[in-house]
Amino acid sequence: MNGILLPQKEFGVHEECGIFGVISPEKEPLAREVYYGLFALQHRGQESAGIAVNMPGRKIAYYKNMGLVNEVFSDEELELLPDSDIAIGHVRYSTCGSSNVVNAQPVVFYGRYGRMAIAHNGNIVNAATIKNWLIDRGHIFQSSVDSEVVAALINYYTTSSVENGVQKACLDFLGAFAIVCMADNKLIAVRDKYGLKPLVMGRKGKSVIFASESCALDAVDAEFVRDVEPGEMIIVTPDGRINSHKYAVPDPKPCVFEYVYLARSDSVIDSVSVYEARYNCGKELAKLFKIDADIVAGVPDSATVCARGYADVSGLPMVDALTKNRYIGRTFIQPSQSMRESSVKIKLNAFRSNIKGKRLILIDDSIVRGTTSRKIISLLRASGATEVHMLVGSPPVKFPCYFGVDMETRDQLIGAYKSEEEICKEIGADSLHYIPLDLMVKSCGGGPYCTACFDGNYPMDISEKEVISIGDALE
Repeated sequence: MNGILLPQKEFGVHEECGIFGVISPEKEPLAREVYYGLFALQHRGQESAGIAVNMPGRKIAYYKNMGLVNEVFSDEELELLPDSDIAIGHVRYSTCGSSNVVNAQPVVFYGRYGRMAIAHNGNIVNAATIKNWLIDRGHIFQSSVDSEVVAALINYYTTSSVENGVQKACLDFLGAFAIVCMADNKLIAVRDKYGLKPLVMGRKGKSVIFASESCALDAVDAEFVRDVEPGEMIIVTPDGRINSHKYAVPDPKPCVFEYVYLARSDSVIDSVSVYEARYNCGKELAKLFKIDADIVAGVPDSATVCARGYADVSGLPMVDALTKNRYIGRTFIQPSQSMRESSVKIKLNAFRSNIKGKRLILIDDSIVRGTTSRKIISLLRASGATEVHMLVGSPPVKFPCYFGVDMETRDQLIGAYKSEEEICKEIGADSLHYIPLDLMVKSCGGGPYCTACFDGNYPMDISEKEVISIGDALE
């Protein structure tokens, strides 16, 4: 096999984080439960991990650090977190705020009801504005993440109850968020009114669990109950009482990129199977683009299911063309973006024996900047592929995402200004075709979805001032 080294950032887009929370009527080793849940959500963030547990006297014990879940938490760290009735956890990939342990979550702080902790997935577009408003009122910030702004505003509004503070704060947030909050012997879960970020609820015995994806429920042998609905806040107490409130009028527009790339293929989000969505995209590609080739392969791992759908409809044999090193560890963790791009490498290998002398259809989930596609195609040709035809399970990415997906400015998106033919030439493919937007949406259950990165139709009005401020005003 031949191999190439690619910077970690070039592997497309990255989700900001994954969250997990559990509440039980009895004190249990919940930190281990959260640990396994975070393990299942590791794909959503590889930079840092953290767990916080509830303690008597409205206190909270917590531990967080840089690294993968199994690097941050050994048996020793888990043993230091006492048995508890409530626990939350977080895995992070930084899109807002630098890659530094001070920005790791959960965010733990002193509130009006003793210590509070939150774990947040998403991106608050108006965080800089809210931050400056709170600074004017005397709040001192310790980190550069919008999640601390989330925590600070919740605390500011927490007067009569924690849930009242959460509700008021969520009405002020512009952007995407799924949040679990631990305070006042309660576990609170809330999702933005568009449902941009996934959040599910499950049960294990008498325990209630919230997680970013259903695969995390499977990891702890919990039963899926339902999705937290857009604009919904759920409050759970240790005695098992569950109260649900619609704090905002729902306007569902979940991120369609969850199905294309971000989520694990074994997850179900808003009643739609991620596996089936990707498989259907592959089937649609096969119906549209009948290419004279010998074999079909997917770029691991998110495009593998899409490639299977194409192979099943086209009748072409599916092979393993590429393999990716999954044992990356702390090489992911660098203190700045520039260091990650220059020094963090992933090794990608080609199976020469599977592709030598073959005309290959290569299927990927998306093309964002084009750098990875170009290097992969070059690798496949160097390994003996006579032709490489590229099919993509999503339309051209033309617009940046402001809601917690790490996409650069529009100028850095290869699909923003280049035609399909120009992109094909730039990445070095023999042909290139994308699935149309309407067929992708249909394959993912029909929506409605946020498709802004493809068509520029954002679910909310975002001023240029707010967009610019995200990048620097929080630092």
